[in-house]
Amino acid sequence: MELNEEKLKKTSFPVLLIITGLAIAAGFIFLFAELAEEVMEQEVKSFDGVIIGFLKSIESPALDHLLMFITELGSVWFLTTLSILTVVYLWFKAKNKWGVLFFVIGVGGGGLLTFLLKHYYQRGRPSINPDIDAVGFSFPSGHSMGSLIYYGFLIYFIIRSEVKNEVKWTASLFAVIIVILIGLSRIYLGAHFPSDVIAGHIAGSIWLLLCVLALEWVVWQSSNSIRPIKAVRKFFEQRSHA
Repeated sequence: MELNEEKLKKTSFPVLLIITGLAIAAGFIFLFAELAEEVMEQEVKSFDGVIIGFLKSIESPALDHLLMFITELGSVWFLTTLSILTVVYLWFKAKNKWGVLFFVIGVGGGGLLTFLLKHYYQRGRPSINPDIDAVGFSFPSGHSMGSLIYYGFLIYFIIRSEVKNEVKWTASLFAVIIVILIGLSRIYLGAHFPSDVIAGHIAGSIWLLLCVLALEWVVWQSSNSIRPIKAVRKFFEQRSHA
């Protein structure tokens, strides 16, 4: 059966989007590898030192209390609680079974990946403080990676929902700000080097992107009778003969 051009466009676009996403993920993997190499060779000392020095220069009791609160928004207990509530909502209210599966893979797998990366690189922390979960290895930042994955998934589900665009962009912007502030709080409180936080954000972005792309692919496959690879091939064949 021949596919008309309009159907080819609708079928090919999600596939091309996924290919683009995979290319972006590959770029992030390269950035992470480069950063990790520089960290292991201690070539980021001056970079880390400048940022840590600046944050120390603006220390105050009020800022201490504020960032102690913000850092808890990326803690294991807090993100675990939010994740359970999110799963309950997706399963019972949104009826998004695929969303539940890949969200659990994303959050749970992200935690495992953080553990493996920390024990592979075994970078020491700038300071040890159990009160702010500053224990164990430092690279990459678990708070930064975990918060990016969770709040990133939250942004994805909000954008995919049917709420008004104003709500989508406001909530997404708020989530992005939270992720950035959590990373800054880890540096300010002495739990991590700036390069740890950047690595956590990069690694979290890679894992989040791969999970979302896999979710989009599975959902698309389950709701479309046209084989995606065939549609992409036909689409480009028509473009070449145009």
